[in-house]
Amino acid sequence: MFELMFTSFPVIIRYFQLRRRGEAMTVWNMKTAVYLWLLLAFFLFLTIFYFHQKSYSGIVPFRTVSVVAQTSGPVTEINVINGQRVETGDVLFRIEDSSQRAALAQAEAQFDQITADEDKARETLRVSQAEEAAAQIELENLRVDLSEARTLLERQVGREDDVRNLQAQVSEAEAHVAAMRAQVDLSETELTQTIPARRKAAETAVESAQVALDHTVVRSFTDGVVTQLVLGEGSPATTLILSPAMVIIPDRPADTPIRIVAGFSQIARSTLYEGMPAEIACNSNADINFRDSVLPAKVVGIQPAVASGQVIPGARLVDPDSLAERGSLVVYFELEYPEHEAMMLDGTGCIVQTYTNNIPGIGGHVVAATGIIKAVGLRIKVWGMLLSGIGLAGGGH
Repeated sequence: MFELMFTSFPVIIRYFQLRRRGEAMTVWNMKTAVYLWLLLAFFLFLTIFYFHQKSYSGIVPFRTVSVVAQTSGPVTEINVINGQRVETGDVLFRIEDSSQRAALAQAEAQFDQITADEDKARETLRVSQAEEAAAQIELENLRVDLSEARTLLERQVGREDDVRNLQAQVSEAEAHVAAMRAQVDLSETELTQTIPARRKAAETAVESAQVALDHTVVRSFTDGVVTQLVLGEGSPATTLILSPAMVIIPDRPADTPIRIVAGFSQIARSTLYEGMPAEIACNSNADINFRDSVLPAKVVGIQPAVASGQVIPGARLVDPDSLAERGSLVVYFELEYPEHEAMMLDGTGCIVQTYTNNIPGIGGHVVAATGIIKAVGLRIKVWGMLLSGIGLAGGGH
């Protein structure tokens, strides 16, 4: 409509010329002015709609956190309600934990048993070392006796039977010393390897049992607002991610700017660019006095792929002809002024209007100037939205 109004001056001029001359206005004497009007309107339409792209699919995306129990069992206590704010570490609900407590007590008992076994092994080592020392002393005494018996036999004052008996006793004593040495080594192995390994396994069992017990207390891992709470005391807690106990809407990170996402026609790829100025009008920002209803923004990124072309491994080959719907070009926007971020409601729908101003020369100034028509049209849409109460009506890109 505005395009037709702005390009209608050839017809208006021709009309006043005919009136000044006193001639009647006919199709014949108006045809040139009408053709010129249509030609100007066509080029103005082309310039405006090509260089100043609009999208009705803008949205302020946000994430949610699904709260799912790590263990199953009946719920014994619920500490939150819908709409309640929670902080990281707050208890959300508790699950019946008698079996987990029993498992922890058993694991701790096994750990105490290993401590007792370690004390016993240490005493056994001391006894084995003492027995080894006594056997070593006895062996040395027998070796001295054997040496003396051999000396007496060489001097022909001793008996050969005594030497043989002492040799047998020395061999028996050596075997006994070796057995005591093996017992000491076994006790040392028990203390340095076996028991530490058992202790490590017992510590792991205690930690595992403690973790299982901790899982019966479900806590929040983020700051946010609880919503869609479906649990009640006595309800069975489920570990299925598709059936969360509740959903938490986390707070926006203070150091991360809000990004508005909008889908544009793929044809717009040739005119969209990072840093491109834009305006955003969202349903939740509509105001009767028009204050902060249209917010300045800029393009900060363009997704390098169109979602409809994504190929997912499957049993069937992808036929391009089956992809009849052409996907949108996803573009990311940020508000020019950080103070406007507090006005944005997560999930709200928006109209996004971009303006081309990167063309050099006089022609670029003309193209940039035509953006005023789009800006006026955007504001009229917001005004119409307020009157109709149906939101930012429109479709497509």
